[in-house]
Amino acid sequence: MSYMSKVLTKSIIFTIVTVLITAVLAGTIRNSVAGTPDEYTAVFSDVTSLHDGDEVRVSGVKVGTVDSIEVTENRLAEVTFSVSDDVDLRRGTIAEMRFRNLIGQRYINLDLADSGPQMKPGDTFSLDETKDALDLTMLFNGFRPLFKMLNPEDVNRLSSQIVAVFQGEGTTVETLLDSTASLTSTLADKDKVIGELIDHLNSVLEVVNSRTDELDTTISTLQRLVSGLAEDRHTIGSTIDGLGDLTVSVADLLDDGRKPLKGSINALGRLSKNLGTGDYLDDFLKKLPVKLNALGRLGSYGSWLNFYVCKISGDIPDPEGYMGDIGVNPIAQRCLR
Repeated sequence: MSYMSKVLTKSIIFTIVTVLITAVLAGTIRNSVAGTPDEYTAVFSDVTSLHDGDEVRVSGVKVGTVDSIEVTENRLAEVTFSVSDDVDLRRGTIAEMRFRNLIGQRYINLDLADSGPQMKPGDTFSLDETKDALDLTMLFNGFRPLFKMLNPEDVNRLSSQIVAVFQGEGTTVETLLDSTASLTSTLADKDKVIGELIDHLNSVLEVVNSRTDELDTTISTLQRLVSGLAEDRHTIGSTIDGLGDLTVSVADLLDDGRKPLKGSINALGRLSKNLGTGDYLDDFLKKLPVKLNALGRLGSYGSWLNFYVCKISGDIPDPEGYMGDIGVNPIAQRCLR
């Protein structure tokens, strides 16, 4: 055989294999079945998560597909599906909705009747001849306490077996119980840890129980505190608003008084400097007592020098220009003439 003949033979074999694989892949994608399909209709009360193109099975073997889903009588679902003409459908066959997996995909299972009139293409499965899918929410709620103590992998495996048992698909109750027993055995191996946890919890509860009166008092006091705060919420809110206004006023006052205060401090500095220059202040303070004694003697023992103070007055400007009176009002009668 020449080189060209070998290449041609290999090319033909490759082409045939590629065509066959492509045909199988196309059939898988089209989700089609062998044989000529016959169309039937079934009425269900609930077809949630069923879609066009989903499978129709008999004993787990795919025999058809769902063609369309429509609403009828405002409350029922009318499902049109195709089944291979190789399937022997008789009156009494039950069309049942089943879960394909745990994510909610569904399919229609046909439970074939052994006897009865032959069904013709176009016939309808009435509501009495169909069954809705399991209510997984209600089913798994009963197993929730067990699921809480399992890891995700065990939960998925146990959930699949539970669904299979209740749908009558191969797995037996015995297998389910064996799986449950193995899982509970794993939990039983941790009985020491669980026992220690319960002991520690009992110790905590004993301490809490011994302090029942204090705990009741604390809760009651907290309740009264919260109730009091709730009753005074308007007053507290008004107080907070008042504090905000006060803060703004004080800030404005400080802002207005900053410049005059700065000037006063500067002037005080100059006054202190002047008073601190030379010995004038020291000399005045040293001579002041002698002068005051002399004036006192003149006012006490002689009628030629009588004096008294009737009033001392003065004013100090504040930042807003108010002239406040700091004087002493007369008291003696001679000052009121």
